[in-house]
Amino acid sequence: MSLPHAILTALLERPSSGLDLTRRFDRSIGYFWSATHQQIYRELGRLEADGHIRALPAEVPARGQKKSYEVLPAGRAELARWTAAPQEPKPHRDALLLRLRAAAVVGTDGLKGELARYLDLHERQLGEYREIEKRDFPPERDSAEDRLRHLVLRAGIDLETFWTQWLTHALAEFDRLP
Repeated sequence: MSLPHAILTALLERPSSGLDLTRRFDRSIGYFWSATHQQIYRELGRLEADGHIRALPAEVPARGQKKSYEVLPAGRAELARWTAAPQEPKPHRDALLLRLRAAAVVGTDGLKGELARYLDLHERQLGEYREIEKRDFPPERDSAEDRLRHLVLRAGIDLETFWTQWLTHALAEFDRLP
């Protein structure tokens, strides 16, 4: 149920067209909540039908012109309700961890290379997050909104730091296996 809430959040931050939303998902929200372009457009239709958003009137009506959307009071109320509602954390599921468990019974062929590949991917993602942090969150950006957005980015940085440290440890363990 979170995609409509991700879209409401993005539209409250800035009214946008479907195309602009998909680009914003690709650049920011998509780091922690991904959606295809089709899913976003489908959800925009549902949110509009439910009275949570509306298409803004076009400055110059034209056929085929992209529509921009804004959040209506009912959409803001739904987002506030969802934000405040209790939700149980979901257990972490990761195929790599399951593959390691399976390797204990079938052997480790090819797995060390995969761990190294994962380490490279996580190191690159960590570098990207740190660049975003340096660019978008200098010390003088201290509003409540910026601090909350920075917390989301810090979660990404901390998770990538964990994975790079854990994968480095896992590769060292592989070197000690018989």
